[in-house]
Amino acid sequence: QVQLVESGGGLVQPGGSLRLSCAASGSVFRIGDMGWYRQAPGEERELVATITESGNTNYADSVKGRFTISRNNAMNTIYLQMNNLKSEDTFVYYCLAYVTGRAYWGQGTQVTVSS
Repeated sequence: QVQLVESGGGLVQPGGSLRLSCAASGSVFRIGDMGWYRQAPGEERELVATITESGNTNYADSVKGRFTISRNNAMNTIYLQMNNLKSEDTFVYYCLAYVTGRAYWGQGTQVTVSS
């Protein structure tokens, strides 16, 4: 019904930047809250940042001041600008979107921060 596709991950050196995108398609009439989460193997998925349809944002303490979440409602897309990346930011990053009260997850995109 609804598909979320993340892109923009990859390998970057510490201190570098990446911009993740998450595009929603399918039966998308309206998208409510959206967010980015991240997960390492064997660990719980953790919140990175959320954004409401009105643009209110919330960030995990570990990324405040470095990451910025934004959305383009006309394109049904959200973004995560990641600056000053650290090795501790190495995770698979997942997009979450609420559509008609249901939660949808993307397939994830790998971010690896290494020298």
